[in-house]
Amino acid sequence: MKCPFCDNPNTKVTDSRDTDDGASIRRRRQCLSCDKRFTTYETIEQGVLRVMKKDGTREMFDRNKVRSGIVRACEKRNISSEQIERMVNSIEHHVRSDPCQEVTTESIGNFVMDELKKIDQVAYVRFASVYREFKDISSFMTELKTLMESKK
Repeated sequence: MKCPFCDNPNTKVTDSRDTDDGASIRRRRQCLSCDKRFTTYETIEQGVLRVMKKDGTREMFDRNKVRSGIVRACEKRNISSEQIERMVNSIEHHVRSDPCQEVTTESIGNFVMDELKKIDQVAYVRFASVYREFKDISSFMTELKTLMESKK
């Protein structure tokens, strides 16, 4: 690892520990030339995951898009940022655990709805109304009836 202060390639690790979320390793390093210390983080490089959209186009998976959709659905609801982040992590885990490196927007949307249904029914209905493209009140009512029946 190159020293960010003097560009010397010779450094040593003085301390190493997992981060709080367990997703990376924090390493404290010291330059053998200038003796300055700095911190690096080691993470697992995720494979390329592509998303196939409804129109047939493909793009890279972007967890920020998932987060954005969830945040919109949860607007003015009593849902914390931590809960949202846990949902996004869970959805990404489900998507990446599939050995296929391509996922449809439909399956991502279903994962989002499953997570929202566990946390907040209003946020779930908000997301479902956009995701399922409700055209009229009857399709909206059908979804509500399904939701109410699953609560029994």
